[in-house]
Amino acid sequence: MADLLQDMGPETAPATSGHALTYAAAVKDGAPEVGRRLPSTTKLLFVTSEMGEFIKAGGLGEVSTALPRQLRAHCDVRVLLPGFRQVRMARPAMDIVREMPRTASLPPWSLGRFVTADGLTIYAVLCDELYDREGSPYGPFAGGDFADNDIRFARLSLAAAEIAAGEADPNWKPDVIHVNDWPSALAPGYLRWKGLSTPSILTIHNLAYQGLYQPGRMAALGIPDLAFSMNGAEFHGKISFLKSGIFYASHVTTVSETYAHEITTAEHGCGLEGLLKTRMEEGRLTGIVNGIDDSWSSPSGADTTAAKRVRQWKRKSAADIRKSFELPPSRGPLFSIISRLVHQKGIDLSIEAAETIVANGGQLVVTGRGEPRLEDAIERLARQHPQAVAARIGFDDAEARRIFAASDFLLMPSRFEPCGLSQMYAQRYGALPIAYRTGGLVDTIEDGRSGFLFSSLTGAGLASAVTRALDAFRSKVAFLQMREHAMAKRFDWGRPTHRYADVYARALSA
Repeated sequence: MADLLQDMGPETAPATSGHALTYAAAVKDGAPEVGRRLPSTTKLLFVTSEMGEFIKAGGLGEVSTALPRQLRAHCDVRVLLPGFRQVRMARPAMDIVREMPRTASLPPWSLGRFVTADGLTIYAVLCDELYDREGSPYGPFAGGDFADNDIRFARLSLAAAEIAAGEADPNWKPDVIHVNDWPSALAPGYLRWKGLSTPSILTIHNLAYQGLYQPGRMAALGIPDLAFSMNGAEFHGKISFLKSGIFYASHVTTVSETYAHEITTAEHGCGLEGLLKTRMEEGRLTGIVNGIDDSWSSPSGADTTAAKRVRQWKRKSAADIRKSFELPPSRGPLFSIISRLVHQKGIDLSIEAAETIVANGGQLVVTGRGEPRLEDAIERLARQHPQAVAARIGFDDAEARRIFAASDFLLMPSRFEPCGLSQMYAQRYGALPIAYRTGGLVDTIEDGRSGFLFSSLTGAGLASAVTRALDAFRSKVAFLQMREHAMAKRFDWGRPTHRYADVYARALSA
């Protein structure tokens, strides 16, 4: 596999990341008590740049689809997101609550409102010059960022503050605002700069993406000069959207307990570890593992035929995927990679470990897209082993589900993983994840019971975990016991929803 890796070229970091990361062994944090009650009359504004039913780039889109709906059992929640082309196409007719003026270089906008079929109220920031374009939420489909992302997401953040001030919807004013990642992380700052005391919660889904811009953009974004300091939005001579959110928010959460500890260290803190450690010491940094929705369920039941039905379902799913990917029938294990093909996800390690899979009679199916050098390496791997490796560059949700159902094992050697959802999907569908011991992977995989964890972040380290998985597969009884245990694990939104409600209650009572 070495020749595949040599041609992949230099590794590149995301355009908005802080600095290169190194990695340390994860530590486990206990869950805080859930004791406070959130008044049911509480009004919550959930601010996001992605929502799975309209547009998404990753896990944030999945969370933004599920979590606000779960929170309706606790409070009056509404979602705010940009009026992307995909949103406008899905809802061509929506109520216009109010037209709002320009602020600095942030264009005028209108507040749109509609209600989903299941009763969730959605606000949209309508500004076609910013959001009516082809691409992901953040850039063209071909890759990279939109040049005006600072304006696009400052507009979203300020819109949240204008709603909190009662300026955009005079009939609904939130008691607390929940923002997510750097695209909405300026909102807590705008609240403060507008003189508002509305509590705000920032959830960090991935600290490596910070929204860094030159200080000359301060005036254009409507950020006051006094905010450009260590105690504000400044980060190593630049404006940091995410640092601003961490500094000004009432409380910071991140998406697993282990990751909450990791980001207080120099190895994972992206230069923000000092501020984050302070927030943890103040009791204002909490790790809450994400959930997955109820659609991720497999054939099961209380009768004695349940296990037989699962085996039949897995066998049929595997046969269908082998046929779809033009792999020959096999009684060996089926491994999969269902991922963005980027350095963070350890795709290079999976390529190295593929030799172990192939040599032991296994097969590997890959789906995803990402960095061209990794896409090319995966395609070369498939050409070298046409009977054992198959790849499809691209991503389709329905096909991904079929691959989860077909797989015996999921390769997920992420170099860091704030939470991760794929390992949860895999376990619910009876595919045992093989993952590096980091972040949310530590919190959701029981080593040797519902999957396999490894500690040496190398191709050899992953290969050793693959060997353990192959040994379990050969023993059959051990493998079936692990699969049964994995499929029985609960990853629903009940516990995390209660913990978010507790965080809101703490912020309101502070």
